This record gives sequence, structure tokens and C-alpha cells, in this order.
Amino acid sequence: MKQRLVRIASFLLLGLGCGLLGAQDYPNRPISIIVPVAPGGTIDINARPLAQALTRIFGQSVVVVNRPGAGGAIGTAFVANSKPDGYTVIMPRPTIAANPVADELFGRKPSYTMDQFTSIALLSADPNMLGTRIDGPWKSIRELVTDARQNPGRINYGTSGNYGSSHFITEIFANAAGIKLNHVAYSGGGPALTAMLGGEVALTPVTPSQAVPHVQSGKLRVLASGGAKRTPVLPDVPTFRELGYDFEYHLWVGMLAPASTPPAILKVLRDAVRQAAQSPELVQSLAKMKVEVSYLDAPEFEKFWREDARRVADVVKRLGRIE
Repeated sequence: MKQRLVRIASFLLLGLGCGLLGAQDYPNRPISIIVPVAPGGTIDINARPLAQALTRIFGQSVVVVNRPGAGGAIGTAFVANSKPDGYTVIMPRPTIAANPVADELFGRKPSYTMDQFTSIALLSADPNMLGTRIDGPWKSIRELVTDARQNPGRINYGTSGNYGSSHFITEIFANAAGIKLNHVAYSGGGPALTAMLGGEVALTPVTPSQAVPHVQSGKLRVLASGGAKRTPVLPDVPTFRELGYDFEYHLWVGMLAPASTPPAILKVLRDAVRQAAQSPELVQSLAKMKVEVSYLDAPEFEKFWREDARRVADVVKRLGRIE
């Protein structure tokens, strides 16, 4: 019995030693940050300066790999099923929780589940904002709501597509305001904004980086922001909460890893992302794109995105199947 206990103890110590050795040696080859959308969007413009900062910190290449398709499901499933060794992580769409619920609505086997991921850190959380043309009929949310109640289902809004962030914030707002708006899906946020400015639709959600140049050129009016507070780059835009609607909606950008990644490696990643988020180079790089660093470490980020995931899942269920 005593010899058996000694063998078990030796085995456990050996396993612990191997785990620590792996963390001490990490990273010894390039790390891939998977971005499950095409280059140029909100996630991508956060991921690239972060990858540069992490490369400097690690002395090892950290590269952004775009794996778009199926509303982000292709790249997200790739990471969910990757080896949990810290060399493949993801900066997912903030609607990561939508795909598994939508798959179930359509009778498909989900390509990934939420329990396949664990948190590293939140980098930014831009408010999603509701915009309209400067020459449009509404100068405020109150005017829009009054019009929508008098004309249910007749006001069109454009988004980046079904079950996307811009779809969700508009439906969350409409539900909170007790109004009915008509959804028009485009192939991305850029085409939706172009369509709104061109008069095809009356409203579209925008990010601060999208909104600022069009506000400055006198083409766009931003009616309200989904932020917890007013954004510094558009300080005159009220939040939905200020206007009496009890919700926030952010286009958050953070980093997740496969769920079974060893804690020691997760700590290395967390420490490095924290150091990067505090670096003047990264802060200034994102500020140029009207993005504010909103760092949260793993425990706080875990709570933040799990709560957001539950809300997203609820919205998808309320919307139901969209063909």
C-alpha cells in the first residue's frame, strides 16, 4: 500500500513538473490569433496592434489569421477544436453565442458550444450606436419612437446581417421601446451604412470609428449610444440608459482560448495581454481608430461575456428562424 502511494505521489509530481516546464518554455513558436471575420472590421483592427504588442513582449511571433465564414462559426469552431496548448487563441465576434442557438433553431448540430472556451482578457468594448441621415425626419430617439408607434413596421433599418451585433442592438432597442421596425440585412456593416446614407434604409447601427467621419462631414446624426457612459469621441450623443431604456450594448473585443488550456499557460497569456493593454503604443494605435482600451482580466471578462452571451441567446430565441 505504501509503495502504491509513493508511486501515485511520484506520478502527480511528475505531471505537475511537466506542466510547469511547459509554461516556462511557452511560447517557443508562433502564436495564432484567429479572427473569424474578414480583414478590416472592428475585431481585426483591435487584433493587429495587439498581435504586434504581444510579439514584442514574447520575443516570438504572434500572427493574426482571418478565418471568416458562416457568421464567424468557421473560425470559432476551428479554435474550439484546436489543441489547448496556448498556440491557437481567438478574438471572436461579440455574437459568439448566437451561432449555437441559431443552429438549434434550424435543426443543425452546433459547430461549437460555449463551454469549449475560457477567458483570457477583454481589450475593448465600443458602444454600438444608432445612426440616421442628418437630413432624416428625426432629431432624437423620442421623435423616432413616436413615429414608429404611429407607423409600426414601416421604418426600415439596415444591418450587417441576420443574428449579427447590429441586428441585436436594434431589436433590443425596439423591444425596450415597444416598437416594430423592419429589418433589412446587408452583406456587412459598411454596405449597411452606405445604404442608409444613400436613402435605402432610414437607420443603421454604427461604431464610433464608423460614425465620427460622417458626423464631421455633416452626413450622419447619431441618436443614441449603447455605452455605459457617453463616448469621448462623440460626447453629445446620449446613452440609451439616459433616455430611459434600461440596456447597454457593446461591440466587445476580447481573447478566448480552448477550455482545456493549462492554467499556467493561461496566466502567461493573461499577463502578456495586460502588459500590452497598458502600453502607450497599443493605446495610441487604437485611439487613432477611435477605439478606447477597456481592459478586463479573465475573471471579470468571464462574467462580462457570459452575461452578454445569455442576452444574445435570448434575442436569437425571440427572433426565431430567419430564412
